[in-house]
Amino acid sequence: MSEQTYNWSRKSLDELVDFHEREIAPKRRQEGYDQNEIPTYQWLVDHGYSGLQYAVQEHHELTVSEFFEQTVGLGDDTLSETPSWPIDNEQMIEYLEQYFRSQQRGSAAETTLQSKRSRLGQFLRHYEELHGTAAIVSRITDVADQPTEIQRVTAVFDVLDEELESNDSKRRYRSDVDDLYSWLVDRGYGAFNPVRYDHEWDVAKRDNPALAPAQVRNLTATTENIEEELIVLGLCAWGLRRSELAVLHVDNVQIQEESPYLSFDTRKNGPGTVALIYGQDTLESRITQLSERQEWDGHLFPSPDARRDHVTGETLNRRFKSIASRADVRVCGELPTSKMGRRFWYSAYADAVETVIDRLQSVAHEQGSSDPMVVFRSYLSEEKRREYLRDAMYDRLAEAFGDK
Repeated sequence: MSEQTYNWSRKSLDELVDFHEREIAPKRRQEGYDQNEIPTYQWLVDHGYSGLQYAVQEHHELTVSEFFEQTVGLGDDTLSETPSWPIDNEQMIEYLEQYFRSQQRGSAAETTLQSKRSRLGQFLRHYEELHGTAAIVSRITDVADQPTEIQRVTAVFDVLDEELESNDSKRRYRSDVDDLYSWLVDRGYGAFNPVRYDHEWDVAKRDNPALAPAQVRNLTATTENIEEELIVLGLCAWGLRRSELAVLHVDNVQIQEESPYLSFDTRKNGPGTVALIYGQDTLESRITQLSERQEWDGHLFPSPDARRDHVTGETLNRRFKSIASRADVRVCGELPTSKMGRRFWYSAYADAVETVIDRLQSVAHEQGSSDPMVVFRSYLSEEKRREYLRDAMYDRLAEAFGDK
């Protein structure tokens, strides 16, 4: 299988982890490698996976070693150590350890169990934050509590819906949580499974709809002020999550650089930067507008509520849908959410990568290679690669926002 078939640029981090579990780990087991050993770059190249390095570096700001160590969980003693649970409930932790002891008696690979631990830990952490405790067992012992508990679990899935990039990732979370609840019921610890009831992630195969360039253009044309324009830019031109856009602060903005960018101390995958390829003028206008206010604290979306420094991500989502309603923009018959704007950015970026690779086809041919990715990775400096990608991405954003 050729590297291009894998569509590395379109895979979320969760999808890359799943790819490791489904393809890379089984192949290394067949070849007799230690399952805790990190694959070498040469091994990845030899087996047609060299595009993985580019994907984790360019899209997730990780080296390939960091991806295998921090995200997959490989490396020295990583799998032999039992990870801690991000909750404060000893009884629930004991249930979880019982559950994983039963899982280990099955045929699941250790890396698969490691990923399942991570997903269940994240679900329970959100549950505890939303509902004050992670003691889910006490809330499934009485069938009379079933309607309330279904609502609690659905509230956690709603948080994960914002965090996760793909429906494949969501289905894995739902499957793992469903399996845990089913195990608790089967062991007599609970009376019902709240995941089994009417949740949209039950759909077997859902598409990941994104806005089209013409729809982004309509949204932009319908904005009524700089703040609304910044919402559309932040989601569609910069690819920010709505929660990241809500907390955006002037300290994050590095606009005087030769290649302007946003810098974040904390993102979903750790510290990182976001290139400001398009929309700098609107960003500067917003900063100028807010700097004229007395006691402005630097947030670009300050909250009208004196108890908060900035608006919430859900508030921005409602404003985005309001703009879409005025513009009469629909995706699959429904008003688009902020996530669909972010998906537009991913789609545009993937197209930009493909454009650059296509342009290098003739260079690859002259070098005697059938794969232009070899030229892109091995013969272009990092600065030149970024320059080519910025130019190609700017063309797509300019077209979508109506400048071309």
